[in-house]
Amino acid sequence: MAPGSPSLAVFGVSWEPHPEVWFLLAGLIGLAYYATKVIGPRVVPAGSPVVTRRQKMAFGASIVLLWFAADFPIHDIAEDRLYSVHMFQHTMLSLFIPPLLLLSIPTWLARLVIGNGRAGPVVMALTRPVVAAVVFNAVQALTHWTAIVNLSVENGPFHYALHVLVFTSALMVWFPVCGPLPERRISLPGQMVHLFLLSIIPTIPGAWLTFADGVVYKAYDKPDRLWGLSVTADQQLAGLIMKLGAGSFLWIVIAGLFFTWAKRHEESRKLQRTVTEREVLTWDLVEAEFDRLGAPPKEPTV
Repeated sequence: MAPGSPSLAVFGVSWEPHPEVWFLLAGLIGLAYYATKVIGPRVVPAGSPVVTRRQKMAFGASIVLLWFAADFPIHDIAEDRLYSVHMFQHTMLSLFIPPLLLLSIPTWLARLVIGNGRAGPVVMALTRPVVAAVVFNAVQALTHWTAIVNLSVENGPFHYALHVLVFTSALMVWFPVCGPLPERRISLPGQMVHLFLLSIIPTIPGAWLTFADGVVYKAYDKPDRLWGLSVTADQQLAGLIMKLGAGSFLWIVIAGLFFTWAKRHEESRKLQRTVTEREVLTWDLVEAEFDRLGAPPKEPTV
């Protein structure tokens, strides 16, 4: 921007263009359009929808949230002003956007992309619940390491690569819950356990940030504080976002899965009609009924 030219400021931060984000979003939208309008009609059986209304809504929501998390002003505030906004950004990239994007992918498209080549076994191995959970939690721990956070603030490409790593590991860990391949989804009780274990992890760094003494991340210790929020208060807010925000979201999903499982269980129970002894005809019951009624009358002789 030329010196002296007027600048747009939002929340006290001057506007900066992020064309890499715009190209990424345009590319995703273009790929989705090509897949559903060109490829889909060729592989989907006639009479079957190429994409459902629910999948369209999930894709639209994922694109809007990705734009909100990666573009101005969230990106600019999170990059070097407030670590709490940085934490909110990572929460969106790991918990909000990935499941929506997975829910938007039709099964036929997932099978076509993964295919029977080399990518298939790799994807299947990385999306196993245990493997995905270990990788996801390792990435979460790595992104809270002091040296990594400080370096990401100072190095733009490294920060972008870190976001790609966070998002990819999140896709892996959500795949067994809401992935586009039904046979790769674990049972509803298994999904609840899977997400419950994930909800425990954020409490550790969250508590650490909330009760830490002094400055944890030097890169965010700047004299010009945005909104008058001190560096300590910023760290505590980041800890609360991770501990309460992320944990609460996972528990809301777990509660939804529980009610879905309970509803299916009740419907299944109603469909199974229990047969009582009174409805089962046995020889013993026939003899008992004859004894009760007595012997049949003899026919008269001529």
